[in-house]
Amino acid sequence: MKSITLKKGKEKALLRRHPWIFSRAIGKIETGIQLGETVEITNVKGEWLARGFFSPHSQIRSRVWTFSPDESIDGSFFERRIEKAKIYRQKIFGSENSNAYRLINSESDGLPGLIVDKYSDWLVVQFLSAGVEFWRETIIDILNKQFRPLGIYERSDTTSRSQEGLPLRKGTIAGEEPPEFIEIIENGLKFLVDVRKGHKTGFYLDQKANRKLVEEHASGQSVLNCFSYTGGFGIYALRGGAKNLVNIDTSQNALDIATENIKLNKLESSETINIKGDVFEELRNFLERGTRFDLIILDPPKFVESKRQLFQGARGYKDINMLAFKLLKRGGKLFTFSCSGHVTQELFVKIVSDAASDAGMSPKILRFLTQSPDHPFITSFPESLYLKGLLLEI
Repeated sequence: MKSITLKKGKEKALLRRHPWIFSRAIGKIETGIQLGETVEITNVKGEWLARGFFSPHSQIRSRVWTFSPDESIDGSFFERRIEKAKIYRQKIFGSENSNAYRLINSESDGLPGLIVDKYSDWLVVQFLSAGVEFWRETIIDILNKQFRPLGIYERSDTTSRSQEGLPLRKGTIAGEEPPEFIEIIENGLKFLVDVRKGHKTGFYLDQKANRKLVEEHASGQSVLNCFSYTGGFGIYALRGGAKNLVNIDTSQNALDIATENIKLNKLESSETINIKGDVFEELRNFLERGTRFDLIILDPPKFVESKRQLFQGARGYKDINMLAFKLLKRGGKLFTFSCSGHVTQELFVKIVSDAASDAGMSPKILRFLTQSPDHPFITSFPESLYLKGLLLEI
């Protein structure tokens, strides 16, 4: 097996079991290594450190498959890793009335670059790294064998594929073509999911636990759901007894699906308003009109894609949170989130705190929030903790 050798002192992250090796850490690369091929990773003394795959086009030049010298990378390896991920999900969701959740969460399940989401009887997959692309057919066969879905749909259409030197892919790769909308059940609620054109793989599965928490705080409340997409938080709020609901999103199609989701769950829709527009502008419009809310949800898209965007993105988070604080009634609550990996929890708390100060308030933080347990994060890989959230009360 071919190998790559790290520069002196660059093995520290690997010794802490961090699975990424950046190009600047590599001192020597054997010739003739294929894209995604498995390689041995050694230090300058030739001592074995890990076994990973090679990605010559990415700044993350190698990602680790295993830190065990006795573990071979073959079909059995992928069977074991996928089976382990399956058992974990069965354990955490076995008694829950849900048929949609993440089955495999990339590095957190020991399969860097592989995302597998379950939507009822279909699987939606993303092959986002050279390594999982190299083992593509093996992985598809194992998913079919272990989960027996009606079909597997691929959504490998993200920029991370391009960074790995891989072409974008999208479409059915096994079994039946999924319908236009897959009807899923989450905590007993029904949602229509468009796995072909929807955000991410079709639905924000990582917010499952936080949506349930919104339901618990919604009784009798006037609720503003910003960046509402297909209405997930709003549907939970209505089931929780919200007095009225306003959804805001830039996509009319997403808002139309949100309306269908309300009907699907036989919830009262007469006090629900959908607004197609820019959230920043609409919040300022509410402020000018003197409109106030009891509960506001801010679940924006990623404002920070790279370190270069951190300052500008932080200003966006601060602005939107300041507006939300000003729109809350006394005793009101704010659920606010950031899914930007470059925004740490510490920084997010500071941004929200500064926003509250600028709004002339000192809210209490009632809870720190994060991604649902089907999107696990591991201690050796801080990047796996990407979703940060706060529940605050003024």
